[in-house]
Amino acid sequence: MTKTARVYKIERIIRNRGHISFQALIEELEVSPATLKRDLAYLKDQLGAPIEYDRDLNGYRFGQPFRGETHELPGLWFSEHELYSLLMANQLLSELDADGIISRHLQPLLDRIHQLLGPDEANAASLLERVRIINSARRPVPGKFFELVVEGLLQRRRIRMRYLTRSRDEISEREVSPQRMVHHRNTWYLDAWCHRSAGLRRFALDAIAHAELVDARAKEVGRKTLQAEMDAGYGIYAGAKRLWATLSFDAHAARWISQEEWHREQKGRWTEDGRWELQVPYTDETELVMDILRHGGQVKVLAPASLQQLYVQRLREALAAQAGEA
Repeated sequence: MTKTARVYKIERIIRNRGHISFQALIEELEVSPATLKRDLAYLKDQLGAPIEYDRDLNGYRFGQPFRGETHELPGLWFSEHELYSLLMANQLLSELDADGIISRHLQPLLDRIHQLLGPDEANAASLLERVRIINSARRPVPGKFFELVVEGLLQRRRIRMRYLTRSRDEISEREVSPQRMVHHRNTWYLDAWCHRSAGLRRFALDAIAHAELVDARAKEVGRKTLQAEMDAGYGIYAGAKRLWATLSFDAHAARWISQEEWHREQKGRWTEDGRWELQVPYTDETELVMDILRHGGQVKVLAPASLQQLYVQRLREALAAQAGEA
């Protein structure tokens, strides 16, 4: 039995029976006297349980909580392993954090988990030191905008913002109804209904120059509509017209590419010559071409012709730049 389970059981036994002797607790829990003493001290000193020893009853009971406050043990339905898992989840979330916003809101929960772990906290700290998450090319989001977008999502309010469209190097005024947040390749995006263009758009949070909440109810877009328009193609780019790319990877690359998920609707098959043929839907070729270029001489673009031509063009430009001809 784990320490968390023992502490919870001690609490339950005393509440149900009113009082219990030290020896009876040892027999119930099947632990040593030293372990039981540590558990009782932990309940009292770390978790604030008003446990006291009653000489007349020759047992432990609950006294009056401090200043009439009620006592309970929130979170004790978690085992140590589950608490460690929560710490790991917090560690992962902290790597996605925008200016410490997520970590700040989770800090009370984190403090409580450490308190529940008690003497095992050293093991938790050691565990987190052995986990390293590397985020390359991270694009930080100003905390004030991240928090404002979250507030707009939760309160279902519109957001007015000045937004930089990088492809045109143009700042425009937008009023949007937030639908969901997306984390993709080390930065955050907002999927929203844009009232200026009357359609769904995806906005990079790090490209927001100014934002404020508007006292107007956000337009609701159905989940299926949102997924159909924003998740239809490869990567972060969204669009209405969807094309299919057919890629052929050589036998060496196929060993790991066959295990990768490029898109939830992708199709793959092994060919007779040991190559892996992958078909993925896309609506914008920009990000797809960048990822194909990562595999260089290990991949061929079979279709469509427009994607094949763009891939060859990018390869030639790269060779020319390397040779100093561009």
